Amino acid sequence: MTFEKILPILKNDGKAIRKTWGGDEQFIKVVKNDTCDGITITPYMLIKTKSEGYSGFAPTVCDVLATDWEVVE
Repeated sequence: MTFEKILPILKNDGKAIRKTWGGDEQFIKVVKNDTCDGITITPYMLIKTKSEGYSGFAPTVCDVLATDWEVVE
């Protein structure tokens, strides 16, 4: 699946991963409606890994052009 098809799923609280990652990565997700010190934070992406928990995620050009995205339940 392409990133263009995965993005609406992510925006609707879905999770996704690239098949070729196959390592420590479990999924990416979009975080919405978050706040810090009472101030709204714009939506952002996180990646969940087995070893380190959550980290910030920004797709690379390779991620955006890839066709191996799949939905994670």
